[in-house]
Amino acid sequence: MTAPEQALPPETEPDEQDSLVEGVRLRGERHQRWLHEGAPSVARRLAQIGVLGWIIVVPMLIGVFVGRWLDQELNSGLFWTAPLLMLGLALGCYSAWKWMKNA
Repeated sequence: MTAPEQALPPETEPDEQDSLVEGVRLRGERHQRWLHEGAPSVARRLAQIGVLGWIIVVPMLIGVFVGRWLDQELNSGLFWTAPLLMLGLALGCYSAWKWMKNA
């Protein structure tokens, strides 16, 4: 008797294979760096958290200050402050995501 044939996984697209290979390569590089440098200290982790916070907060503050200035100049209440605050939040979160992805 022969063993039943196992179902083969469907063919993956070349783009999916490239992203998988890239992910495995990055994971290997991080692992090699961790083996070489050791585990990060508590102070380094706290510093990363602080930088991450500033990456998010600074664009939000810029949005608030520019929005308040525009609202005072145009006498428009909070018409510009709220959207620019949200734009700053989106920009800050995107920047933080990119920074964490590269870290």
